[in-house]
Amino acid sequence: MRVMVLVKATEDSEEGIMPPPKLFEDMGKFNEELVQAGIMLSGDGLKPSKMGKRVAFDGPDRRVIDGPFAETRELVAGYWIWEVKDMDEAVAWVKRCPNPMLGPSEIEIRPFYEMEDFAEIATPEGQASHDRAAEGLAAQQKERG
Repeated sequence: MRVMVLVKATEDSEEGIMPPPKLFEDMGKFNEELVQAGIMLSGDGLKPSKMGKRVAFDGPDRRVIDGPFAETRELVAGYWIWEVKDMDEAVAWVKRCPNPMLGPSEIEIRPFYEMEDFAEIATPEGQASHDRAAEGLAAQQKERG
């Protein structure tokens, strides 16, 4: 099962305050453990929302909203994508994670939809377009090494 592990933002992360060297080292070691265990597929930190944009959709209309965004506790400061047996394994790994922030913080774990979740609604054309996109992505990743 694939999961996205979301490191929730804090006031410090939204201010762009960098972690102390020890936390940076500890997170690097944790990431190494995840890779060695074959769990981590990707992951990264995100810059503060003041550097981001949102695009709001309303039918055919699009509206660009510049950051920063309100509700810091609802923002994401970083993420991992993991391949785990089940949610219990994901929770066990998150419990081993160093606190990613200087003070209180939260990490959210969300499972990905897989193609079998769409079996009831997938048309042959829809399935084919998703397959082509997945093949193209795999080819791009292979080229990048």
